[in-house]
Amino acid sequence: MLSSSQLLTMLTLQDNMNKKVNSEWLTAGYNYLRAAMIESVEGIEHHGWKWWKAQSKDLPQLQMELVDIWHFALSAIIIDFDGDLNQSANQIAEQLSSQYAEVTFDGKPYAFREADIVDNLQLLAGLCAARRFDVPLFVHIVEQADLSSDELFRQYVGKNVLNFFRQDNGYKEGSYIKVWHGREDNEHLVEVLSELDINDKDYADKVYHGLSARYPK
Repeated sequence: MLSSSQLLTMLTLQDNMNKKVNSEWLTAGYNYLRAAMIESVEGIEHHGWKWWKAQSKDLPQLQMELVDIWHFALSAIIIDFDGDLNQSANQIAEQLSSQYAEVTFDGKPYAFREADIVDNLQLLAGLCAARRFDVPLFVHIVEQADLSSDELFRQYVGKNVLNFFRQDNGYKEGSYIKVWHGREDNEHLVEVLSELDINDKDYADKVYHGLSARYPK
């Protein structure tokens, strides 16, 4: 289960990233759950669901879609609490500590712990289309995709910090260098993450500094 410090770290990073895009993001009217719905459908595609053709599951891509969904979900939750990150963290923690295993959608109960991942992604997409997000359902999907809570945290922080780092180094202006010393920035990020302890209270800052140390001056 995600810890209180992990939740607050992710919410803070998300709020800061959204402010970087638009300082008035809380009232801009962006439909974050629509974005989460699209990512849910893309997750189904990466898993494979078509009975009329051969398909193979692309688990790493599916996991990446789940990390993206979490970015959008956190944004929606922050808006629900008018930008209060502590209340947002408490709400998520409360849902995570609950033991319910059923979601009612369109008047019908869905026992998501008994369903496969494709059905659950479809349920998540439907809820997001109806402007709802269910944290226990999402976390169960994360587990079905072979992601632990710690790995979700690690990948989330890594992607968020890399996005920040790109922006700070000229990504919008087109001056950012994506390939360093013969390797893409994503590859450097993986190595930086592998060298750090996710339980460090300054974890996100150390990820950023690790990227800075590698970036060509």
